[in-house]
Amino acid sequence: MTNRPGALAGIGNTPIVRLEKLVPPGAAEVWVKLEAANPTGSYKDRMALAMMEGAESRGDLRPGDTVVEYTGGSTGSSLALVCSVKGYRLRIVTSNAFAQEKLRTMAAFGAELDIIDSPDGIHPGLIPAMRARAAEILASEGGYATDQFHNRDALVGYRGIGREAIDQIDGRIDAVCVYVGVGGCLVGTSEGIATRWPDARRVAVEPAESAVLSGGAPGTHRIEGGGVGFVPPHLQPDQQGTVPFDEVVAVSTADAFEMARRAADEEGIWGGPSGGANLVAAVRVAERLGPGRRVLTVQPDSGMKYLNGDLYT
Repeated sequence: MTNRPGALAGIGNTPIVRLEKLVPPGAAEVWVKLEAANPTGSYKDRMALAMMEGAESRGDLRPGDTVVEYTGGSTGSSLALVCSVKGYRLRIVTSNAFAQEKLRTMAAFGAELDIIDSPDGIHPGLIPAMRARAAEILASEGGYATDQFHNRDALVGYRGIGREAIDQIDGRIDAVCVYVGVGGCLVGTSEGIATRWPDARRVAVEPAESAVLSGGAPGTHRIEGGGVGFVPPHLQPDQQGTVPFDEVVAVSTADAFEMARRAADEEGIWGGPSGGANLVAAVRVAERLGPGRRVLTVQPDSGMKYLNGDLYT
């Protein structure tokens, strides 16, 4: 991606590390892509760039247009970065249920924020409310909706994680574990891995308090970046009834927080609640697979974004 202008050239080609202390004896290896190495400290940089480039290539997005999205923060920060480099105005619908660091990062890159109040956290009605407000902005003011939940260009950006991991890991990758928000990272990364190992297991990770993919009811949780209360379009069955994942692992907010703290303290991998959930799920899968196998997961973003909350207090 080095032929892209400015900071956009720094998106992708992130490092990868193997867990040394969090994986118990007799388990498979767990490898973690350090996506905090992207310019905004998030894997969403890959998705934002792919969505914008896809729209530009089709002529859906032209100079002077306004981009509109609803997001919990990391997508907004990444879109704000891309829009700042490319010169687009950006309107973001978000909420104070998400980390203040994320909202401030979006604003720092020039995004204009519409904030929906949600003092109780991430609940089943929050994302629909944000989506409705974004639709109002588009209807009254116009603009281009990146619409991350339905945008297939997002998968193009995430395929790079899988392709890069193939070159970085010496040996077969047997499973991919990713916390599900939009679902694009799980699907895209798995598609990248499938170019070499099409039977690698695809593991969707979700909050235990809102285990919709597992067949449970939507609920309130505090693992930002996912658990939106419905099955995202990228993970819904195709016309043959096939879903793009093989199993689901539900992780509680408490377990995700604890693992995020342990990962920082014991492995030097500093992330947020979704990164903690990824590691909990990856270790569980590794214990089941046993020695000689390999599990891939991601550090979605940097722990820097969560210092204002109680994750690290």
